[in-house]
Amino acid sequence: MPDIAVLGRYWPGTSPVHRMDARMKLVLSLLVMAAAFAAQSFPGLAVCAAFVLGFFALAGIPAASALKSVAPLAFIVVLTALLNVLFVQDGKALFEWWIVRVTEGGLWQAAFIACRLLVLLLSMSLLTLTTPTLDITEAFEWTLGFLRPLGVPAHELGMMMGIALRFLPQFALELRTVHRAQASRGATFSKGRLRTLSALIVPLFTSAFRHADTLSAAMDARCYHGGVGRTRLNPLACTQLDARGAVAVALMLACVIASNFAFA
Repeated sequence: MPDIAVLGRYWPGTSPVHRMDARMKLVLSLLVMAAAFAAQSFPGLAVCAAFVLGFFALAGIPAASALKSVAPLAFIVVLTALLNVLFVQDGKALFEWWIVRVTEGGLWQAAFIACRLLVLLLSMSLLTLTTPTLDITEAFEWTLGFLRPLGVPAHELGMMMGIALRFLPQFALELRTVHRAQASRGATFSKGRLRTLSALIVPLFTSAFRHADTLSAAMDARCYHGGVGRTRLNPLACTQLDARGAVAVALMLACVIASNFAFA
């Protein structure tokens, strides 16, 4: 079992969530995200959050690990909340200085958007932590299958997404390695100078391009020609677990819709 949960890294397990069909988990994850967008109040978001955290518990993934899995993307939540604080000017003013004006409506909107984004990130993290990358790739390809008659390369898009997910934890590990290597050589990143940041960014991008070149050469050596004629040792199949998961998501959607009417 991995020592830390990272977005894109599979957390091995035999829980009901792990055993669900990858296609169903992808569809249900999208529905949970849609429910988070549809929620118009904190109680509605609380329903979505309770559902996602409940599935994390069912999967046997600790809450601390769930939060650590989305920590690298926390800057998106912070930046979005800050923009809402600065630009939403509804309600009573709480603080004013020069052109900066903080209002009650801005704080409420910032907190609401931050909670919504956190639920979205956790729902996607739950999918990647409980589903092998190859299964996610096939599920994504299956989801886009109806667009094949229009010329959409479903297999290629699925493969690209799978490669991106596969390399996310690898890049996180290499970033930590490069940071420690440069720190041992006397680099100081706390000052935020361009030269010290380049000592971190340049090796990371060099490693990314090297990985891409190695992967391209490996695919050429294996005569990769797309998804034509490809088969799977263990084909994906829906079971009763998937039906129960669909019922749970349907109940969550009903609760979110009810909360929208109740707290309108």
